[in-house]
Amino acid sequence: HVQLVESGGGSVQAGGSLTLSCAASAYTYTRYILGWFRQGPEKEREGVACIGVYDAINYADSVKGRFTISQDYDKNTIYLQMNNLNPEDTAMYYCAADFYCDKQIREADSTYWGQGTQVTVS
Repeated sequence: HVQLVESGGGSVQAGGSLTLSCAASAYTYTRYILGWFRQGPEKEREGVACIGVYDAINYADSVKGRFTISQDYDKNTIYLQMNNLNPEDTAMYYCAADFYCDKQIREADSTYWGQGTQVTVS
């Protein structure tokens, strides 16, 4: 079955770094595109980064050069290394499976979601 478990959120000062992890079930990891979305206060949910078909990586323009998505095949886990964080990055970050991973990272009706992990930048 589909399972996504995030960890690694927290509070950090502007300019700091955090790394998020998303442990997926083997079923999820081998069948779906995986990535990260976020939803800030009073904002719509937006795609942040994803690993698509043939491991093609896409980022939202707002995080390019600061965030890095990666994966560990042996652990069925993806990561989001976030550097040079600023207050605009404050959001609930969600690991997601089964969505559109291209230059526009977009959720689909079929998208699966983790429980989310809060990132607060002050």
